Parts: sequence; structure tokens; C-alpha cells
Amino acid sequence: MHGSIKSAILWSTILLAIVIFIFLNMILGSIHIPLPTVWDIIIGQEGTPINWTNIIWKSRFPQTLTAIIAGAGLAVSGLQMQTVFKNPLADPSVLGISSGASLGVASVVLMSGTIGGTALSSAGILGEVALTIAAIAGALAVMALIVFVSHRVKGNVTLLIIGVMIGYLANAIIGILKYFSVEEDVKAYVIWGLGSFSRVSGEQMTTFICIMTILLPFSLLLVKTLNLLLLGDEYARNLGLNIRRARIAVITSAGVLTAIVTAYCGPIAFLGLAVPHLCRILFHTSDHRILMPASIFMGAALALICNLIARMPGFEGALPVNSVTALIGAPIVASVLFRKRKSELNE
Repeated sequence: MHGSIKSAILWSTILLAIVIFIFLNMILGSIHIPLPTVWDIIIGQEGTPINWTNIIWKSRFPQTLTAIIAGAGLAVSGLQMQTVFKNPLADPSVLGISSGASLGVASVVLMSGTIGGTALSSAGILGEVALTIAAIAGALAVMALIVFVSHRVKGNVTLLIIGVMIGYLANAIIGILKYFSVEEDVKAYVIWGLGSFSRVSGEQMTTFICIMTILLPFSLLLVKTLNLLLLGDEYARNLGLNIRRARIAVITSAGVLTAIVTAYCGPIAFLGLAVPHLCRILFHTSDHRILMPASIFMGAALALICNLIARMPGFEGALPVNSVTALIGAPIVASVLFRKRKSELNE
């Protein structure tokens, strides 16, 4: 009874925190808008300044919504990776999927100025759409390669090493492309690589949300599979689980989530690595029936915090999201490792 009350309080706190962070994301930013005016804009009061209305609905609201969806997607992807590979340091980028997306973007951005003579960064909305398509194509190409390899490789460790090598190979090709590219294209690629929740707006946001609202429920269907994988391959096999098929399903789910988020927001580091650990600490469980929804909400909350810090009042523009996620995520992961080491020593 005591445990259920504690769990209910914890869930209520997380949900309340998300509501508070959503509101803070709407009212705080580099441009100061009085709180009463923000409230009037939100409830649709007439007579509010048009420029402030545009900032709220065309900038802050899309950023907030994107942060929620992207944070949830990366957190779920990280949890799936850590379970399937039985590795606490596995995250969405571990199989080279983020690197594949980066390679897709690099190929389009860095080669556009060199071959076409016109920098893609100056193409406006068309350029943004091209970036998104290139990132999805690059990530899914690596995904297909990983699934193909997983049919032929039995061990998780071998697959993990192959994924890391694919990442290194992609980064090497990106380095070569940078060397031969014009300065304007290199700058555009570097900015994309810093990650941002502000890149998604208008029709792109609608597409992004529609795709993610299909993918996230699908990942919830894998809860039973993930719980069986925790028991070990032999035990799971005795319970009727097809290990190879289950592993491919989980890797595909995690990979596609990472691919879509990376395509729309750029490579966002540490969220997928830190959030599952944070959920395990808070809920004291390895049961994915609790961890999966907890990761969705905690990922959303942490992404909202990062977006808030990136747009803190006093800054012109916004800080790179990757820098903020690393500042928050690295201490969480370090504390988890220290706690684990301490518990091992106590045993």
C-alpha cells in the first residue's frame, strides 16, 4: 500500500512538472512578454500585439511541442537499446543511426555548394525539407544495414561493435566532405549538428507529431518482449520468445524513433542515455510496464527543461540544445555509475 501511494505521488509530481515546464516554455524566452499578455494570447483574447502572438504560437509553442515529442522518443529509444544490449551505456546513437542521419545531411548540405554552386542553407523551406529527407534516408540506410547484419550475427556485443564502427566510418566520410566543401555549407552543417527544437514548425511539425504518435504507441507494444529479454536469452527462449525476431523488432523500433527525431531536430545527445537511468532510480524497478511510460514522461520533462535553459532570458537567440543536454545528462549518468559501483562494493 505504501509503495502504491509513493508511486502515485511520483507520477503526479512528474505530470505536474510537465505542465509547469510547458507553461514556463511559453512565457520565458530571449524576448520578454508580460505574463498577463501571454495568458491573453493563450486563451485567445483579442487586441494582443500581433508580433507577440506570432512569437507565442509560431515559435515558442512549436518548440515546446517538439521538445515533448523528441524527448519522449529519445528516452524510449534509449531504454530499448539498454535492455536489448544489456548495457547501461547504450543509447540511441550506439548503432551509428545518428551518424547515418548526420551522413545523409552532410552529403546533401556539404555537396550542394561544391557540385551545384549554390549553398543549400540559402534555399529556405525547401532546404529544410531536403535536410529532413536526407537525414531520414541516411538513418534508415544504416538501420537497414544493422537489421541485415543482426540476421547473421548472434551476439549482442558483436552487433554493438559493428554499430560503433559504422558510426566511425560515417564520421570519417563526413570529415572528408567537410574538407572539400565551401565555408558556408560547413557552417550550415555544424549548426544542424548542434541540435535544436526550434527547427520544426508549420507543416513539418504536423508531420513530425503524426509520425511520432504512431511510433510511440508501437514501442509500448514491445513491453512484454523487453521484460522477457531481461530474464536472459535461455529463459526467454524457454518461455516461447523468438530471440532473433524480438531483437530485430526492438532495434527497429529504437532505430526508427532515433532516425525521425534526428531528422527533424538534429542529433540530440544524452537524453536517451540519461532518462532510463533516472527512471530506474526514481521507481526502483526494472519492469518495463512502469519504465516505458515513465521514460516517455520523464524524457518529455527533461527535454522541456533543456529547451528552457537553451532559451533563457538574457541570451540573444538560443544556446545549442546539445550543450544543454550534455550539461544535464552527464552528471546523471555519472551519478548512476557511482551508485552502481558503491552498491557492488557494499555487496
